Amino acid sequence: MPDLPTPPELPENVLDLSLKTRAWNGVRVDVVEYACAGRVVHLVGSEEDARLGVILDEIGRGRCEPRLVASKPCALPYRPRQMHFAPAGLPVWGYTEDSRFVRAVNLNFDAADLQARLRIEPKGGAADTPRMRFNDDRIWSLVKLLAEAVDDPDPSSQLYGDSLMAAIAARLFAAPATASRAGARLSAQQLRDAIAFMDAQLPTRVDLSTLAALAGLSQSHYSRAFKASTGVAPYQWQLQARIERAKHLLFHTRASLEDVAEATGFADAVHFGRTFRRVAGITPAAWRADRLS
Repeated sequence: MPDLPTPPELPENVLDLSLKTRAWNGVRVDVVEYACAGRVVHLVGSEEDARLGVILDEIGRGRCEPRLVASKPCALPYRPRQMHFAPAGLPVWGYTEDSRFVRAVNLNFDAADLQARLRIEPKGGAADTPRMRFNDDRIWSLVKLLAEAVDDPDPSSQLYGDSLMAAIAARLFAAPATASRAGARLSAQQLRDAIAFMDAQLPTRVDLSTLAALAGLSQSHYSRAFKASTGVAPYQWQLQARIERAKHLLFHTRASLEDVAEATGFADAVHFGRTFRRVAGITPAAWRADRLS
């Protein structure tokens, strides 16, 4: 996980600010929480990068709005689950008359680099056109999932976040996939290569870009094709493979739960036990006892 950037000086009437950040697919994801008391006007993010800003929560009598000029109200009306997109070089101001708490996510990226990395064919001018107060429930839901994963140390969260970011970028910039492409599968060789590579890398993290490059596909296409071929997303396959390796260790060795957790890439025995139970429906200790009794 990258070092946290130094929080900026608090704008007027912002009582407290917390910041969590992480990068997926070359995109810096900042999850920011503001505690406010009164009118707030502040410059959002950096003008050097393109930026997708998403409001997840807002509490208070005021509503957040993006502004192109600090003193000039946004011409568009408030919308629930609102977001804005600003191309590089365009300053955007955040304004609220009387919010008390705001939780927002800013995705900061080089648009050309992201499109090249994900092999996206952009819709005409999508990366150069600002969009204020627009709605897209699919993007909003994907960004919310990213925010929830931003401080997850589990190795599988890398593939998970990479996949979410590829889906967000495709939705934001690309033309819709055709039905035939959306239902395409990996070839038998591509699938063997993917499974062999992920198995060899266990339990360390794997980037979606690496898997897609092995198959010669874009990340978005690869994610769809992998799921069509296996029934699960790449991060789910990797997590299930780690659980299967843990089962092997539980059955064939006397290793402690702490040692099994470390060997399969979990932060500690508690994290391992919680994830094992979610995937297998039983705790690792109970699974071991049931099979060794």
